[in-house]
Amino acid sequence: MQLNRESILKIVFLLVIFLPAVGGAQMTRQDSLWQPFKAFIGSWTGKGGGEPGFGDYERSYKFIFNKRFIEIRNKSMYSPTKNNPKGEVHEDLGYFSYDKTRRTFVLRQFHTEGFVNQYKMDSISENGKRIIFSTEAIENIPAGWRARESYDILDENQIQETFELAAVGKDFEPYTKVVLKRVK
Repeated sequence: MQLNRESILKIVFLLVIFLPAVGGAQMTRQDSLWQPFKAFIGSWTGKGGGEPGFGDYERSYKFIFNKRFIEIRNKSMYSPTKNNPKGEVHEDLGYFSYDKTRRTFVLRQFHTEGFVNQYKMDSISENGKRIIFSTEAIENIPAGWRARESYDILDENQIQETFELAAVGKDFEPYTKVVLKRVK
């Protein structure tokens, strides 16, 4: 089969147009590492509650430091209740990181109340829609307490988060549960 000049120019034109798109679509190693958490990136709002009462949540997840970490900013505003007539505002700052030595994800949270929680990822479901972290250490709380964060990706625009606590020698009990909806 012999190609004429016009056919060759068309092929070259198509290659010039489509090759950069194909090359750019490939994931970097860093992008691939964060695949389980891609659904989180963005801004979220939600409603939920538990022990502190019912409240409104604002949350954001973003990559920082050349995609080495994901920063999480959370603000939970709980309405006044009989037991807490002033209501409550809770804020925490967290970071997902990847521990290369242990080959697992770690979550560190810094809370306005002075607690610092370090979690290790316990599991991720086969379909990637459920991720569970349990504490390895908690600062500024009596020894033996444990915490667990469970994330259920309901769809591309909704995540359910369940936070549970376990007192010394006890099983986990729900503390808060929220459904977050993507804002952007």
